[in-house]
Amino acid sequence: MRSLAYLAGVLVLMGLAFWAYRENYATQAAIGQMGQVQREIAGLREELGVLRAEWAYLNRPDRLSGLVDLNFNRLQLVPLESEQFVGPGHVDYPKPPEPAVDPEGVAQIEEQP
Repeated sequence: MRSLAYLAGVLVLMGLAFWAYRENYATQAAIGQMGQVQREIAGLREELGVLRAEWAYLNRPDRLSGLVDLNFNRLQLVPLESEQFVGPGHVDYPKPPEPAVDPEGVAQIEEQP
């Protein structure tokens, strides 16, 4: 009986050792994959920084005004001025529907679908 207990203990120990071995390699693979993803994220952030710098360079006011002057005949672009804007009183909002009146003189509101 004692030898059977020793055998079961050894088999359990070997099973746990095999499980720990596999978990160790799975963990190492996950750490390697995480490092690869972090390097990819760093590369994408660097690329995003370059794209933002290029966008800022292309949107320089002196460059844009030069392009407007160069293409004025075709685009007819003029600078914005305060007289081009109107207040909310000049906006033509739609009128609300008037309620229908039945023969008894009671106003009924029409339901809209």
